[in-house]
Amino acid sequence: MTSLPGFPAPGVYLDACATAPPAAEVLEAMTAAHAEAWGNPSSLHGYGLAAAETLERARWRCAALLGCQPEELVFTSGGTESIHLALLGTAACLPPGRLLISAIEHPATSAAAAALERRGWQVQTLPVDREGLLDPAVLEAWLEPPTRLVSLIWGQSEVGSLQPMEAIAARCRDAGVLLHVDAVQVVGHLPVDFGALPVDLLSLASHKLQGPRGIGALVVRSGVPLAAQIAGGGQEAGRRGGTEPVVLAAGLSRALELADARLRRATGRDPVAQLRDGLLELLLQLPGLRLSGPDPRRAPAARLPHHLSLLVSSPGGEPLSGRQLVRRLWQEGYALSSGSACSSGGSGASPVLRALGYGEAEAASGLRLSFGPWLTTADLEGVPDALERARQSLVSGP
Repeated sequence: MTSLPGFPAPGVYLDACATAPPAAEVLEAMTAAHAEAWGNPSSLHGYGLAAAETLERARWRCAALLGCQPEELVFTSGGTESIHLALLGTAACLPPGRLLISAIEHPATSAAAAALERRGWQVQTLPVDREGLLDPAVLEAWLEPPTRLVSLIWGQSEVGSLQPMEAIAARCRDAGVLLHVDAVQVVGHLPVDFGALPVDLLSLASHKLQGPRGIGALVVRSGVPLAAQIAGGGQEAGRRGGTEPVVLAAGLSRALELADARLRRATGRDPVAQLRDGLLELLLQLPGLRLSGPDPRRAPAARLPHHLSLLVSSPGGEPLSGRQLVRRLWQEGYALSSGSACSSGGSGASPVLRALGYGEAEAASGLRLSFGPWLTTADLEGVPDALERARQSLVSGP
């Protein structure tokens, strides 16, 4: 099994959708920035100027890799802040109206939507089908006034569904409605060209693509109104106060470079999809395992390439606890998840699986495996047997 940096026990890490381990090259870039650019980038002396130069180099490089202009990129503390800034910051510049979201959004989007409701906005939640996909025609029916803003998750972290974002964005653009896209699970695993995509705002997080935690970005198309939600010293062109995290920005820039190079070598498809697909074939031969979300064998473009989600049951068809399976599999040396790391604190069923139409017990039986470039075929060879042992241990009891 693979030993990851900073963790003494050997194990196979299959929880990239929660957090990906930082790449060695990212840590090297951050170490260099710590040594050379530790000053405050707002200071006018040499130390500050060195920090400001490092920050802007990182901004320009990130912008080039994301297909946006440097002035369109706002550094934030991560995906949650980016989503809140997008929704609350844009809504603050508009008359109250209607916000459209889907039934499978990240909790950050749901929380921001609830905040807008308290400010007089209407929130309409759009349904998804059994695979977690939104019908663009249903969306279009709601794009009439008073709808002013749409926020949709592009790649769903629990069931892997990839929304048909180009078609959705085109409909929103034709209707004159602003569209924010939560691309936290997409950036680094699929090519993203903001300049060619008709969306208005796009959120991302560094730690999902082997960058450091504590930094993300919001890409805001030129001309889209945005009010700062954190006041302070006017940093980020007045859109986000607070001393900029220069070292983290250097790490994010390097992580984007590594992801871009990996995608280019694989002609635009994350190469871990091949590992995922091979493991899926083996897992579906086991009794009591079913795929949730889109089937990548039938529709590869409808699912995140680094994502796999399963429902697990006993030989008699009784759903088993995904949380208990996660604990048993860790004892076997495999780190995976029973759902979104941002909503796994409760013991109930997954709201995302419930939105797909699964019952309470089934929605508590989910497992998520998510992959990254640190994995090899050899790392995954033992997963089917380990999962079957974990399943049998729950069936037979303590």
